Amino acid sequence: MIGYVCKYTPFHIIKAFGEEVVRIDPNVKGFDRADTLMHPSICTYAKAVLEECMNSDIHNVILVNCCDSIKRLYDVLRESSYFKFVHLIDVPRKRNRASSLLMKNEIIKLINAIEEFTGKKFDSDKFIDIVNSEHVIKNHKQSNINIAVIGSRVKNSIIRQIEDAGGSVNYNLTCTGNFTRTTTLFKDEDFLLSYSSFLLNSFPCMRMVDNSDRIKVINENLSNIDGIVYHTTKFCDVYSFEYAKLKNIISIPMLKIETDYTEEGSGQMKTRIEAFIETIKTKHNGSEDIQESRIIKNESSNNDVLVAGIDSGSTSTNVVVMNEKRKIVSYSIVRTGAKSKNGAENAMKEALNKIGITIGMLSKIISTGYGRVSIPFADKEITEITCHGKAAYFLNNSVRTIIDIGGQDSKAIKLDDRGNVVDFAMNDKCAAGTGRFLEMMSRTLEVPLNEMGKKSLSWKEDIDITSMCTVFAESEVVSLVAQNKEISDIIHGLNKSVATKTVSLVNRVGKKENYMMTGGVAKNIGVVKCLEEKLQKGIFIPDEPQIVGALGAALIALDNV
Repeated sequence: MIGYVCKYTPFHIIKAFGEEVVRIDPNVKGFDRADTLMHPSICTYAKAVLEECMNSDIHNVILVNCCDSIKRLYDVLRESSYFKFVHLIDVPRKRNRASSLLMKNEIIKLINAIEEFTGKKFDSDKFIDIVNSEHVIKNHKQSNINIAVIGSRVKNSIIRQIEDAGGSVNYNLTCTGNFTRTTTLFKDEDFLLSYSSFLLNSFPCMRMVDNSDRIKVINENLSNIDGIVYHTTKFCDVYSFEYAKLKNIISIPMLKIETDYTEEGSGQMKTRIEAFIETIKTKHNGSEDIQESRIIKNESSNNDVLVAGIDSGSTSTNVVVMNEKRKIVSYSIVRTGAKSKNGAENAMKEALNKIGITIGMLSKIISTGYGRVSIPFADKEITEITCHGKAAYFLNNSVRTIIDIGGQDSKAIKLDDRGNVVDFAMNDKCAAGTGRFLEMMSRTLEVPLNEMGKKSLSWKEDIDITSMCTVFAESEVVSLVAQNKEISDIIHGLNKSVATKTVSLVNRVGKKENYMMTGGVAKNIGVVKCLEEKLQKGIFIPDEPQIVGALGAALIALDNV
């Protein structure tokens, strides 16, 4: 078996030798082996390829010199006794007659290398038959939401998440996408030269000198595309330039995601993708596309319609029970605990006990939050992005930007004049600037979390916490304590760092007044004041900011009933 990573790889040549060929799609949880052989800051995709090969018994690999990280990977593979056959193809960076001749020479080198390794002779007739008989087969789910995936190579799991969320990936223009066309070779021509030209003129990657076709193809097909998911790989900044250009010239919704090619953080990625698809559906339908037929569960003896929204977060689980008059009749806020399912059951039980009803009296239950998929008694799950937008507009229809700082992540959500979500940004997997960050600092400073905001208001010395990493910031705080700095000054510095991180998210979606803040951190008056100072605008705080996500879920439940 011979593995390859790049679509410029002449894998038809490998098939002509009768060898099994597989495109390496890393599916790893970490870089335990790769980190011992490669630098920690090198491209995570290169490390993922190494990890995948060693985990899946791929001993033979063909690489392409697309970047320095892959060249470094080639050096590592070649020096390792684990790998038997390692070959690097020097693909030209232009697409013209001279480049095709250079590519042909590289293919001949590959043929010679495989002949030497396998002891087999290259069968040109078989090769021509393989190329001529191959055609592109799109194997994706069909939906009315057409998504284009562009940027750097993307994992199959991301494609599946898009399709599971209701999108159809009709255009995969990444390194791992299929060829945009097929070709026909003839025995009496210079078929290797024709084949080389075919490879080089497939959809160009960013390594090419002229890669303008990438954006050209998107522009030509905009009428058939509802949204773009732009993928970048950690420690690879090349594609960020293309994203910035697209952002300025493309009017359709676009979601930028970054992965490190591990499966960690897939829950947050699921939220981003589902929220993106929900936003597009809202634009198509004029309201959230969550209508479905169901059997009403209402066992109540009267005609009251009661629904519930449940927001399962990393720190707390919140439930809102609402009647048909859109009035909150009960709510609860409980600690999520070690299992989201248990937290959901406890929160629901507490909310129902307050008004003396059973769960069977609820006509509809919508779940949201990171634990939304783990709530067995919910009828449907909706992302917290959509739910926060729904609730914010309900509470104050002048709000256009929502700042949600929860226990695990921070979000900035932009609304249009009708309360529909038009854009959003979330922090990465780092806990910096979240409720968890403040909770850890609370323990370090030995100040109760609910007292930190008020205590920070008496600050005198303007201290800057320079590190946004939770671990490094904690070390910085310990150092400040050792210098006998006042606790109130340190907390104010922490609040400023949270505000700085949060405003960067707001800037990503574009500042638009008025502002609302939700989530548990909205109860921290110190953070709120720091945010207001940076935004130069007051922020609307709901009476109970922690239940906004659950309130939005309850409102959506009412829309269904």
